Amino acid sequence: MAVASAAATTIKPSRIAFGFGAGVLATLIFHEIGVELCHLAGLTPNTAYNLAPVPPFSVPRVLSLAFWGGIWAIVFTLAERAMTRFAAGYWIAAAAFGAIVPTVFSWLVLAPLRGQPLGYGFQLPRTLSGMIVNGLWGLGTGVFLTLLAGRRRR
Repeated sequence: MAVASAAATTIKPSRIAFGFGAGVLATLIFHEIGVELCHLAGLTPNTAYNLAPVPPFSVPRVLSLAFWGGIWAIVFTLAERAMTRFAAGYWIAAAAFGAIVPTVFSWLVLAPLRGQPLGYGFQLPRTLSGMIVNGLWGLGTGVFLTLLAGRRRR
């Protein structure tokens, strides 16, 4: 019985690959639209589709973000089953995942690694824009994962 239930919860490698692709697409479309909207609202000096090279490989920033969006989408895919049970609905859960999980990781792990204060000092415009942009990424990842691979219905 335990073997059957463990097999039922296994995520196929193809689903993980679709998740990665969904995250890349969500970054290039939803995330970058969010960056531009936050820029136009005066929340961030950053603009969409930044081509400035980032270390260590001098890859354009937008491509680096797309790669990491794909990696985060693998985590999203692994958490997706729980999101389908979320009382408020899959789409709200997808946006909440994006707004919270990668954003808090950035605040608590990436900021100190970059020599910045925790949460980048929790300055309201930056804090808010990160949550908006990543929330849109989460929503976009859910949209593209559904389109690319479908998701199980309850």
